[in-house]
Amino acid sequence: MKVQLSDILLAQRMLSGVVVRTPLMYSEPLSRYSGASVWVKGENWQTTGSFKLRGAYYKMAQLSLEERERGVITASAGNHGLAVAWAGRLLGVSVVVVAPRGTPKTKLEGIAQYGAEVIAQGGYYDEAETVAQEMALATKRVYVHAFEDAAVVAGQGTVGLEMLLDQPDLDAIVVPAGGGGLICGIGVAAKAINPAVEVVGVQSEASPAWHAAWSAGKMVDVEYQPTWGEGLLGGIGEENFTLARQVVDRFELVTEEQMKAAMRWALETHHWVVEGSGAVGLAYLLYHGGEMRGRRVGVVITGGNLDVSRLRELIAVAE
Repeated sequence: MKVQLSDILLAQRMLSGVVVRTPLMYSEPLSRYSGASVWVKGENWQTTGSFKLRGAYYKMAQLSLEERERGVITASAGNHGLAVAWAGRLLGVSVVVVAPRGTPKTKLEGIAQYGAEVIAQGGYYDEAETVAQEMALATKRVYVHAFEDAAVVAGQGTVGLEMLLDQPDLDAIVVPAGGGGLICGIGVAAKAINPAVEVVGVQSEASPAWHAAWSAGKMVDVEYQPTWGEGLLGGIGEENFTLARQVVDRFELVTEEQMKAAMRWALETHHWVVEGSGAVGLAYLLYHGGEMRGRRVGVVITGGNLDVSRLRELIAVAE
């Protein structure tokens, strides 16, 4: 897979007026707590509630008329499905989303409300992906991959481009890492603009595919555990792994409890609703922020699509 800064600039131009240019906000409490100067990129305020719309719309806007008439299908743990469904409604394209069983209700309902057909299959993302790819072959629908696609990576890379346009002197960018489309896109943008910027991926211990692969120097099998960060749950692709080795510096892990604590911290301190997947970067800075002490750091909140039941649980614990 080849993605360059020029691809991200083209994506930025096409996405202008379609997606929200989300704010990059200085967090005095997080800066004080971590010892770094921290700016937060709030993709939880993006249309559909996550960064995923950037890559999904950019990919689907490039489909030919014949491909649009065939419709699209995708696999998603929620946020990518929401993005594809929203883009499909805007572009007049029929959408089918295969979601793992256990996907949060709020995400499933949102996908259906945007007009897509939802099919629940598989216990994890990888299993849903296999079903969706088989259905794509059988139905002739175009498969829109959640992360292993150059157009999707370029679209997600606009997050990093915006961050560095707003704060050109960032020393590091901390990014939640799932399939890898976002961190690869941000890495391409960051390293092209300033090769000295450190790009750090963060995962939950419940789904450590990137961390394990980085340590081994190759893709390896890992064991998944139940997690509140369902958007990060699942494996990675060979092409993204190859690209990440060029533009990402390291991957770190946080625990499930640290993730939940970061969600509570965001709610109590800034009144931000952040889903588990979106909170792992905050968790890293809250619990391992000493590693960034004295530096200028940008951290991405990737989404805010949190089920009401989980929000109630966070509030109950806080009380």
